[in-house]
Amino acid sequence: MKEILGKMKHKLGVKVLDIRTHSPARIYVELDPADIRIFASFMKEEGVRFSTATGIDTGDAFEILYHFSDDGSGKIISLRVRISGRENPCIDTISDIIKAAEWIEREIWEMLGINFKGHPDLRRLLLPDDWPEKVYPMRKDYVLPEHERVIVENDETTKQDTRNKEQDTNNHQ
Repeated sequence: MKEILGKMKHKLGVKVLDIRTHSPARIYVELDPADIRIFASFMKEEGVRFSTATGIDTGDAFEILYHFSDDGSGKIISLRVRISGRENPCIDTISDIIKAAEWIEREIWEMLGINFKGHPDLRRLLLPDDWPEKVYPMRKDYVLPEHERVIVENDETTKQDTRNKEQDTNNHQ
């Protein structure tokens, strides 16, 4: 791990915004979103395996964590980018560098609305085909429709479906 970080600092040092050790097995490297392709290429060249990516809505921006595993040491290096602007968040794809990123970028696009410039196939992966355009269920400003809300009573969870209740009422009258 130290060897990879040393090479990263030597080769890409001015582009590294911050390095934080979260635990002995996890390190976060913060970088500008414009530099994600350079870092993804570096990680691939170093033989560090791409595990997954995580998209997060922080309220005022979006973060993407690209998780890479150094399988030899059992450690994880997470590349962290912060994307400002809620209207049209965008970052370059890494799916042409790391094929395994293709589906997770689709998921992040679908759930958070972050566009991956240059992605070969940004289309729905999880949501139904009739899901409304520009409605992203993992954004903090997403409002769950009333008929989908969950009510918790006496440690039992029941799904409140007002449409079905109205239909049942109409059917029994």
